[in-house]
Order: sequence, then structure tokens, then C-alpha cells
Amino acid sequence: MVRPHLPRRRKAAPQPAEPPPGSPAPAPAPAPGATTVVAPPPPAPRARRTGPARVLDTTPVLLARAAHPRQAVLTAVLMTVVAALDDRPTRELGLVLVTVLVGQTVLGWHNDLVDRRRDATHPSDAKPLAKPLADGRLDPGTAWFALACAVLVLVPLAVAHGTTAGLLYLGSVLIGLLGNLTLRTGVLSFVPWAAAFATYPAFLSYGGWGGVGTGVAPEPAMVLLAALLGVGVHLLTALWGLVADHEDGWTYLPLRLGLRLGAARLLALAAVYLALVAVAMAFVGTTSGLGAG
Repeated sequence: MVRPHLPRRRKAAPQPAEPPPGSPAPAPAPAPGATTVVAPPPPAPRARRTGPARVLDTTPVLLARAAHPRQAVLTAVLMTVVAALDDRPTRELGLVLVTVLVGQTVLGWHNDLVDRRRDATHPSDAKPLAKPLADGRLDPGTAWFALACAVLVLVPLAVAHGTTAGLLYLGSVLIGLLGNLTLRTGVLSFVPWAAAFATYPAFLSYGGWGGVGTGVAPEPAMVLLAALLGVGVHLLTALWGLVADHEDGWTYLPLRLGLRLGAARLLALAAVYLALVAVAMAFVGTTSGLGAG
């Protein structure tokens, strides 16, 4: 007996599993011959800074960084030392230190606020976190508010030295603020520095606790040497930004000298110049005193 031939039953192709509810629909299969573009993976989330690194991003620390702290502290200490050599009482030395420190902080904040967009286009590899206003870690509104508060503190501090001395120091700060806005890119960039530093001997010679025992005019030679000192400080502080200033088309004095001498020679020249001026100021201070009277 012949058994009937039965066709074999074909197995059904497995059906893809349906995605769970709420999941994104699968991408359609590419057509034959089509070029497949692979999307880049999403960027990894930025790690949150913790511990000491997080402390560096707090507002007080960022404000301190934006105030040019080394220049502010150095200027305040030098002014206090000069006052000490003039036999000023201890309380007056403390007043000089605090007043100059606040004034230099105002100038530092203003400088970084004025330059924040320009600094953002010239990131520093040597100091990657030195400009918190430029890299966006410090809000400009916060810095402006801090600057306004510092000015309100600076006025009574300056007047506490006496009216004449206070007005002289406030005038030096005003010259510095104007220097952040004008003349800084041209050949006369040294003028605000010389003018601001020239007021320092008068501020110290006329100054006193509450204006008591003051009124002595500064020694003219000391005023001239202080102005020359300001020019030297301008050369020294400008050295670290010569490349960026050259890219921006500045033509100020330090850049002109740097292009002719080179940065290394200009640094040596500025150091020798400042040392000679400091020696001359010490000589005048020991022989004639700070005041002419």
C-alpha cells in the first residue's frame, strides 16, 4: 500500500518582540544600498566638582581671583612699608594697608569686567582658571555689585586719613579706572600709571589718623621717583599679555619695547629699572624724608 505524500510544514519566521509601552520606536531598517550614518555618542555628563575643587568655584574665591590679588597685596604691603619707614603709628599702618588693598581690589575687578569679552578670546594655557569673569564662572552682575560695595567702603577709609590725603588717594583710584578705559592701547599707556603712582607720596605725607598731625607736602624727588616706579610696574605687569595685545593690534609702550628687545630682555630690563628706582627712593627717603617739610 502506498502511503500518501504530505508536504512538510514550514516553520514561521520569528516575529520581532514588541517594544514595551513608553519606549521609543525602533529605527526603520536602511534601504538596500543606502549609506548608514552612525550618530556620535552623546557627550558624557560633566563631573560635578567636589571637595577642594568645588571650594575654588565659590563666589568669594572667584571674586578674589578676579581682583588681581598678587598685585593688590604687593602694592598694599609696599605702601605700608614706606609708611612704616616714615615712623607712622601702628594704627595708621593698618589703615594704610586696608585702604590701599581695597582700592587695588576695585581696580582689579574693574579691569577684568572691562576685559572679560576680550579675555575670553585669549584663553591662557599657563593660567587656565585665572579669569573667572572671562570663562563664565563668575557672573558680571555679581562683580559689579561687589565693586560698588567696595567703593562705598573705600570712600570712608580714604577720608579717615584726612580730607587732603583721602581725596588724593581717591583721585589715584579714579585715574586707574580711567586708565582701564582710555590710553591703554596706545603709546601713552604709561601716563595713567605714572600719574596714579605720583599721588602715593602725597597720600602718605598728608595722611594721618583722622587727619591729625598732617599737612606736610611730599618731597618733589619722591613724587618723580614714584611716577617712574609706576612706569616700571606697567612694563612688568604688561609682559604676560604681550602676545594677546599684539594680536589685537595694540601699540602701547611695553609691546613696542617687547617687539624690539624680546620678552626675556624686556623682563630683565624692567627688573633692573625697578630695582634702580627703588634704591633711589630709599636714598631720598633716608636723606630727605617722605615729606618736604
